[in-house]
Amino acid sequence: MADASAEFRRPELLPPAADLVVAQQHDGLRFWQFMVAGSVAGLVEHTAMFPVDTLKTRMQAGSSACHRPLGLSQAVRSVVRAEGALGLYRGLGAMSLGAGPAHAVYFSVYEISKKSLSRDNPNNPVAHAASGVLATVASDAVFTPMDTVKQRLQLKSSPYKGVADCISRVLREEGIRAFFASYRTTVVMNAPYTAVHFATYEAAKRGLMEVSPEDASDERLVVHATAGAAAGALAAAVTTPLDVVKTQLQCQGVCGCDRFSSSSTSEVIRAILRRDGYAGLMRGWKPRMLFHAPAAAICWSTYEAMKSFFEQPNDQK
Repeated sequence: MADASAEFRRPELLPPAADLVVAQQHDGLRFWQFMVAGSVAGLVEHTAMFPVDTLKTRMQAGSSACHRPLGLSQAVRSVVRAEGALGLYRGLGAMSLGAGPAHAVYFSVYEISKKSLSRDNPNNPVAHAASGVLATVASDAVFTPMDTVKQRLQLKSSPYKGVADCISRVLREEGIRAFFASYRTTVVMNAPYTAVHFATYEAAKRGLMEVSPEDASDERLVVHATAGAAAGALAAAVTTPLDVVKTQLQCQGVCGCDRFSSSSTSEVIRAILRRDGYAGLMRGWKPRMLFHAPAAAICWSTYEAMKSFFEQPNDQK
């Protein structure tokens, strides 16, 4: 069975219509199958790790003038004591509405871009990194509005009753631009995150497969999970400061969080440095790494499993 690094299989001579269909295939899959596989992987990943994401948001969003900075254990106790275990899942509905479509776009653009950029070298790390950047620019445009809703619902004493209430109130009070206030920062954050993530993932997966090639088929899910976890942890650590900026832009003006005069990343960074020092830019790094390492393992394992599921009926045709 071909893995995620295999080349596109394409006959030399095909009529134009058939060529269009095959050009949308990689690993023997069609474009819509990548979208379904990516959507399922995204939903499984974010649902499984959502409580950790809530803790990260609580730690990153608070202004020191209104909220004392929380450590990870303090954040856990604060949420569970005040809201119960279900408080860790507040905003899950918004995540579900955004993560599925965003991951469908993410993996589809990645696979198609990798085919175009890799050409005769399927193990080209530059092509993997560039494909990841293109994928994240496209998927962030889909996910950013729902991520804004999710984070506002995750805040302590959030004034919103639910997803619909949050959307309607933000539209009425702040306008549609509020949903995209963090888009530039998100892209600036996720571009290097994704470049590091995909390049590390492909390199780690290739290295792990070479360690024991005779057992590669039996260990496929273990390889994907291990490579994904390593990639997720490294990429998360590198981009934590920009994640803090993104969270504060998305939560500005809510529950005592500072409001900024513009969505400029540099302005927010200067405000954080004045208020909290350099430590403020690393707030929430522990739950961020705790989120992304297992989340990436879950996501890649689910994605590869879904691809295998689709490959079987495709091979029979």
